[in-house]
Formats: sequence, structure tokens, C-alpha cells
Amino acid sequence: MLNLTDRLSSIFHRSLKQSLLSGKNTGIIAEFKRKSPSKGWFKSKELEVEPVVRYYNDLGAAGVSILTDETFFGGDLDDLIQAKVISDVPVLRKDFMVDEWQIAEAKAFGADVILLIAACLTPAQVKSMAGFTKSIGLEVLLEIHNEEELDHICDDVDMVGVNNRNLKTFEVDISTSLNLVGQIPKDKPAIAESGITDTQTILRLRQAGFKGFLIGETFMKENDPGKAFESFVRDLNVAAGK
Repeated sequence: MLNLTDRLSSIFHRSLKQSLLSGKNTGIIAEFKRKSPSKGWFKSKELEVEPVVRYYNDLGAAGVSILTDETFFGGDLDDLIQAKVISDVPVLRKDFMVDEWQIAEAKAFGADVILLIAACLTPAQVKSMAGFTKSIGLEVLLEIHNEEELDHICDDVDMVGVNNRNLKTFEVDISTSLNLVGQIPKDKPAIAESGITDTQTILRLRQAGFKGFLIGETFMKENDPGKAFESFVRDLNVAAGK
């Protein structure tokens, strides 16, 4: 295990919030994961981060999301630091974050942003963990799934993601994002998560007010996830008239 104290003060961090607001990229937060609870293994356990993330980084991703949970997503902290080394864009650690140690660990392994899941935390826990996250120089993406979880949003949350996947049934419904975006504070860029499989959905979500689009399965299920991202971005640019 790397010494966290030695690493905390030496890592350069990038802002995902500013990346999303810049308008200089696709707005896509492209995700790397080897499996999911709903689909099982996409790829072998040996799938390397580097070739996939290079495509994400070089072809217009606003950020890169790395799943570090081993049990459900086949990831680990080595994936996070590998992504950081080769990325010019912000890196999100996506995991089930429940304490400050994990947040400090995320910074030590190169994360610029951490995910807090409202369904796993009380509003008081989100406030405390978000405050700690900001105190060590990282950004906070809060994930919500329904209107009831809007009360988890606090000052130290930088961005709000709406997960379109029902955590109990694993079904996805884009209308979840469309119904909630108007209730997200304007100073916290809204990010749509899950169920984004085509470019027209992104254009629809942009029109509704979303700044970011977290996409993983659409790319990772393909034989070459990096090439799949390249093709998706090309189609998005055509659809957007670029």
C-alpha cells in the first residue's frame, strides 16, 4: 500500500466541474469497468486500463470514471492510478464511499473527483463527507435516484448526477433524469447517468439542461471499448451538426 500521507500533497488535480462547463469537449464522462451487477463480465479480468482510457482521453471525454470496486465491477485502485498517469482530463473514483479513509485513499491514488451515492448515505453523512472531500482538494459528485434524495444536496457538492437505473430492478428509464433536472441547483452541473446508448439521447438531455453524461456499458460491452467511444463521438458530432 502506498503511503497516503506522502501522496496527498503531491498530486495535481483537475476540475471536472470546469471541464463540463467549458464547452470544449463532448460532456461525456467515459467509464472503465470490467463487469456490472446487472450484466456480469463485459471483458476478461485482464483487460487493461491504458488502451481504453487513452481513447477516452484523446477523443473528447470531459472526464474518465474508474470503478474501483472489485466484487461488483472487477476494478481496483491500480486501475485508478493507471488512468491518472495517462489522462489529461479529470478522473472520477466511482465506488461505494462510506468513510473519510476512502476519500483520502482516492486522492492518494490520483482521483480528482469522488462519487457519493445518496441511496447509501444520510444527508448528514453526505454533508460531512463532502466537507472533508473539499478540504483535501477534491470535487464531489453526488448521485441521486429520485426526488426524495434531492435533500442530500449541500453546499460542498459540486455536481449532481441522476442515475436512471433502478437499484432494485436494474431497469433504466431516461425520464428519471428529465423529471429531476429542473430541481437541481443551477450552480451544480447536472450529469445524466445510465441508459445512454445513442447520440439522440444526449442531444435530448442537453436540451433539458444536462452538462454531463456518464456512459460505461455502451462502450465496455463492445470488443474494443476505445474504438466504440471513437465511433460514438463521431456520430455525436454529426448529430450535433459539428
